[in-house]
Amino acid sequence: MTVRTDRQAQAVAVETPFRRFASDFFESRIATVALAVFAIIAFVALFAPWIAPTDPYDLAQVSVLDSHMPPGTEAFDGRVFWLGTDGAGRDLVSAICYGLRISLGVGVMSGVIAMAIGCAVGLTAAYFGGRVDTLIMRIVDIQLSFPSILVALVLLAVLGKGVDKILIALVTVQWAYYARTVRASALVERSKEYIDAASCLALSHRRILFRHLLPNCLPPLIVVVTVQTAHAIALEATLSFLGIGLPITEPSLGLLIANGFEYMLSMKYWISVYPGVALLITIVSINLVGDQLRDVLNPRLQK
Repeated sequence: MTVRTDRQAQAVAVETPFRRFASDFFESRIATVALAVFAIIAFVALFAPWIAPTDPYDLAQVSVLDSHMPPGTEAFDGRVFWLGTDGAGRDLVSAICYGLRISLGVGVMSGVIAMAIGCAVGLTAAYFGGRVDTLIMRIVDIQLSFPSILVALVLLAVLGKGVDKILIALVTVQWAYYARTVRASALVERSKEYIDAASCLALSHRRILFRHLLPNCLPPLIVVVTVQTAHAIALEATLSFLGIGLPITEPSLGLLIANGFEYMLSMKYWISVYPGVALLITIVSINLVGDQLRDVLNPRLQK
């Protein structure tokens, strides 16, 4: 009986942190719904080639005769365009599925690359301090002093259009946020005893940075990842809407909105409105999840 009680106590001790985190997160119904919505959006984006009724960028499946059809219209071949079609005759349901695929992909990839660069820079500045910290933080301050969209506009004006170009632009405007966040957390952890103990054991700087210091800086970093991912998706859509982001051959949500903007005055609202709603729901769901993560991971904000 005693052995069974000890095992139960050990199981509870192991499962308590995760259960506590899950229970705190799912206390908010809004965050729970936002997480479910984002999971559906991510699923649609990932499996867009199998979920979308047609390939909106396959000329063999697109007919100009089906252009500007309102939502719920039946095509000549019997297909139903539930959200209508755009000026090129592309089904908006399919176009939005493919647009989510590109927008989420660009946002997540740029966030991962920017986070890797920002973490390395922030940890280096906090760990070594002195002139290294001063030099790095002055560069970060200069980077953050310019509006993100202005830096992205300049870079894309020089580099041109393309997925790789916009990735470079988004990483350039994001890495400083990660660097500042990681540095602030690492400065607090740098003065603790376990870092001094690791230094006394003659561990390498690389091991101390990434095995001991970085894991303790993850809670605030997770929140920044969600915020910056939503910001990157919105920024990519803005740049594509202005015509300097992705080329017209890439089904981005920003391009879909731009394609229907000229038809707004002729009451063909669905061409821009439905991609805009999809973009809005994506960004809002990510931000709501990030807000709840901030409340759960920051003890000062907990009730």
